[in-house]
Amino acid sequence: MPRHSQILDSAAGPLPAPTDWQTLEPVALLRNVLRLTAPNPGFMTGPGTNSYLVGDAHTGFIAIDPGPADADHVARLWAAATHPGGSGGNLRLIVCTHSHADHSPGAAPLQALCAHAGVQAPIVGLASAPTARANSQFVPDAALAHGQRLVLSRLSGQDSHTLQAIHTPGHAANHVCLLLEEDGLLFSGDHILNGSTTVIDPPDGHMGHYLDSLDLLHQTCTAHGVQFILPAHGHAMPDALGAIAHLKAHRLTREAKIAAVMQANPNGDPDQWLPLAYDDVNPRLWPVAKRSLLAHVEHIQWLQSSGRAA
Repeated sequence: MPRHSQILDSAAGPLPAPTDWQTLEPVALLRNVLRLTAPNPGFMTGPGTNSYLVGDAHTGFIAIDPGPADADHVARLWAAATHPGGSGGNLRLIVCTHSHADHSPGAAPLQALCAHAGVQAPIVGLASAPTARANSQFVPDAALAHGQRLVLSRLSGQDSHTLQAIHTPGHAANHVCLLLEEDGLLFSGDHILNGSTTVIDPPDGHMGHYLDSLDLLHQTCTAHGVQFILPAHGHAMPDALGAIAHLKAHRLTREAKIAAVMQANPNGDPDQWLPLAYDDVNPRLWPVAKRSLLAHVEHIQWLQSSGRAA
């Protein structure tokens, strides 16, 4: 059973302005989990991309999502992975949850820093699919299998840290979430965010796969007693099961609204459906919302053609 340690995120709750977000120093969420946020705030990234370090000085660390190829951020991440003597670079693995440009490009320079210090830190994850955009190409040193466990432990076998890979396509075809088994934590990458809704952008994004992956995460969190979600953007999220259920309900509510708009305007097109289906969203967000609308339309049409529509 997980240890259920309390997340030490005193700022948990509403997101601050990006300029107020901590990017220079690692934030300890647990004694074996550090968060270091890349200085890449923006419309799509919120306060920036969260990189995480799992492990301790005695077991070594696994880096999750090293972020963009920002030399200062990568150097801070390398330095935070300390050896018992206090020097950095104590990395065993570098894991990318998916291939998007704010998540995976920092992997190679981080690995190079390790290699310069005589440390071998393989990059693992899933290669980008042929549907990925040109700026989202990623080929790991080794592919992660669904259910595969990445284990850090002392020579004595005590104080193990085990990350279980969960293939969660939807936001990206090669997206992977990671379950920290001993502590009951879920690293959700971009599949679940704090403060915004994940964009599903076809063809690499797929709404049906996204919804199925939410169900898988709900089952996994139930089975492992997960209480907190650590997203790639924003604060730690309590009530993991409630957050997943709320997100799926939101997606299904939006899909039902889109289906109703399509039924009322059968000769329309996505540009005509968009302002009707997203009339509760600021128009400046419509260009991004259109990507998810297209994913919903694709899913609705599939449901209809397969006889599964309500």
